[in-house]
Amino acid sequence: MATNKIAIYPGSFDPVTYGHIDIIERAARLFDKLIVLVSINPVKPASFPLEERIDFLKRSLKHAKADNIEIDNNKGLFIDYFKRRKADVIVKGLRAMSDFEYEFQMALLNKDMCHTAETVFLSANAASMFLSSSAVRQIAMFGGDISAFVPHCIAGDIIEKLKKGVLP
Repeated sequence: MATNKIAIYPGSFDPVTYGHIDIIERAARLFDKLIVLVSINPVKPASFPLEERIDFLKRSLKHAKADNIEIDNNKGLFIDYFKRRKADVIVKGLRAMSDFEYEFQMALLNKDMCHTAETVFLSANAASMFLSSSAVRQIAMFGGDISAFVPHCIAGDIIEKLKKGVLP
């Protein structure tokens, strides 16, 4: 009997980048349902409030090549959310070896807390290997052009909000 495979792609998406969107679209092709989970990480304060990050994702994925994507949020322990949603797979994007070391550790912790949690790593495409939300935020703070890194529908909003706090 075939079962629907549910995958969750968790992240802060602060803000969402073309690298995130690439991973989302590829993961959506691999699984029956993909939940893009905007998480609160108290150790890593966000530049954009949760609601705004969700709005950026919705606007950015409006024309995504998949109809099996759901956007949700979580303020608690990820693995509790994973169990509650009866998910099968955790999707993580990797840019470099440093990403792998951290994400591998998280995969082992998640597996320890939920023996059915499998983690699938998708490597970033060549164009996104260097791309991070923190780099986008830094460029935007100084009014730089981020249109190559984030969807045009959110680029102006990102720059407008972030450069207010830096530039006179």
